[in-house]
Amino acid sequence: MTDWDHPSPFTLALTPAAEHIDGLAHTNNAVYVQWCEQAGWAHSEALGLSLDDYRRLDRAMAIREGHYDYLLPSFEGEALVLGTWLTASDGKLTMERRFQLRRAGDGVTLMRGRWALICIEISSGKPKRMPAEFLTVYEGALVAKI
Repeated sequence: MTDWDHPSPFTLALTPAAEHIDGLAHTNNAVYVQWCEQAGWAHSEALGLSLDDYRRLDRAMAIREGHYDYLLPSFEGEALVLGTWLTASDGKLTMERRFQLRRAGDGVTLMRGRWALICIEISSGKPKRMPAEFLTVYEGALVAKI
């Protein structure tokens, strides 16, 4: 699949099931948000940082702001692909993650999302600098915004 918003996305293949469909007969928008969370965690784990690492370091990248553009609906049984990228970091506290959901059959984009992330100390919930492991792993995965 070509024409992604950014190069080399980390992807998840998804298919809406009956429980994902709302009263308007399409995938509920809240499901897209859940899928973004799944993709973000799967990408982090693929890069080498898991929830166990977050706990060990007493740090986490928390969503400070989430924005979603729902462009077109998806329906039960449709093959979808969700791509995600890390697109920005200030090297201290914040990062940005982007998402793009596409229909596998024709590549049409159904949703775009953006998260503004902030590093927090898990034990206090307060903002804290990213540890060296975060900087090495996450900044090494940054893609340039187009």
